[in-house]
Amino acid sequence: MIIKNKKAILLGFISTITASVILTTSSAQAKSYETQNSQTSKLEAYLKFTRIVQIIEDQYVDDINASDIINKALKGLLSNLDAHSSFMDAKETKELQVQTHGEFGGLGITVGMKDGALTVIAPLEGTPADKAGIKAGDIILKINDQATIGMTIDKAVSIMRGKPKTEINLTIVRKGESHPLKIKIIRDIIEIQSVYAKTIGDDILYLRITSFDQKVVQSMKKALKKHPKTKGIIIDLRNNPGGLLNQAIGTVDMFVNSGAIVSQKGKIPEENLVYNATSAHTDTTTPIVVLVNGGSASASEIVSGALQDHKRAIIVGEKTFGKGSVQVVMPVSQDEALRLTIARYYLPSGRTIQAVGVTPDVEVSYGEIKKAEEGISIKEKDLRKHLESELQKVDGKKSHKNEHKDKTIITEEQIYKDSQLKSGIDILKALMITKNK
Repeated sequence: MIIKNKKAILLGFISTITASVILTTSSAQAKSYETQNSQTSKLEAYLKFTRIVQIIEDQYVDDINASDIINKALKGLLSNLDAHSSFMDAKETKELQVQTHGEFGGLGITVGMKDGALTVIAPLEGTPADKAGIKAGDIILKINDQATIGMTIDKAVSIMRGKPKTEINLTIVRKGESHPLKIKIIRDIIEIQSVYAKTIGDDILYLRITSFDQKVVQSMKKALKKHPKTKGIIIDLRNNPGGLLNQAIGTVDMFVNSGAIVSQKGKIPEENLVYNATSAHTDTTTPIVVLVNGGSASASEIVSGALQDHKRAIIVGEKTFGKGSVQVVMPVSQDEALRLTIARYYLPSGRTIQAVGVTPDVEVSYGEIKKAEEGISIKEKDLRKHLESELQKVDGKKSHKNEHKDKTIITEEQIYKDSQLKSGIDILKALMITKNK
């Protein structure tokens, strides 16, 4: 009986080995068939593309050569991947080089695709678009007489850029307006100051970052050094469309001493990177409030999101734009290039920015805060001076009191015209009081 059982066990063991070999062989064959089918499918796709190019070249109503057909196909292919990938022909590649390395005439707006519409991420402060009244969130319906429906970002930027002092008309749709608005803008050379430093009271430093160019971290450090008595910081990233990643990382690194600032993940392992904070020259104690809105995108979302995840700052304002992808420009010929999305950014907590944005800790809509009307309350010693000033108003004499305002100081009047800034200051003061207890 025992012998029979041993034989049964042995036979069972041999059967298992045999089955395992059969399964392994079948798995290898299946993988081989899968690879072969994939190669066949790819070859069939290439042949289909070639046949269609040939048909268009032979039968399309107008003369068009294979090179032009393929260029058009590539433009369509890249634009259908995502809003930021594109195929750039010789003209567009040259324009990108001018934009990156030289002066150009433009409007001073950053645009993106949102829900399929060409949308203003933000006008840059002090530029023609800003002065003309363009606002973050405006949808560009027409550029001059050209409709933007189906237009790529690159095409739109190409049309809007031009010689300085030339005119362009944008037809926009704005939330709260019943009809489209037509806005005339005069192009100009775009020169941006990226960091503005101002004071609020005796101990709050206000840092407005308009875009993350190569001098942002340097300018911020200079401002902090100039104001050693600072007890609280407001970083204003509203309508900041982004810029250089290293400057965003450097900004966060000034206030966070360890852990990840941002990571990027893509298909290629070499593109999977983590950028960590360093402990040198880091301020981990001064309370910070960051202001954001729908015009805060890309690098400004990395800064606000990272400071939020590290619980290093309170984020105040409105939900950000949601641009968290990484693009590289790769030459495909001597004068043509491919701009391709190769990765996405992720915040320290692992959450993505792309199409989601950063939600503020305290959501506040932009607007003016109305102050209660104050009655006349004058001490006897001030009565004469007050009455003299009232007479000047009646007689039409101009007061020169406010002609030389200090632009480095934010006044109470300015604060009450900006509800987000007012909320940020109130929160910051509470943090400063808590810290000192």
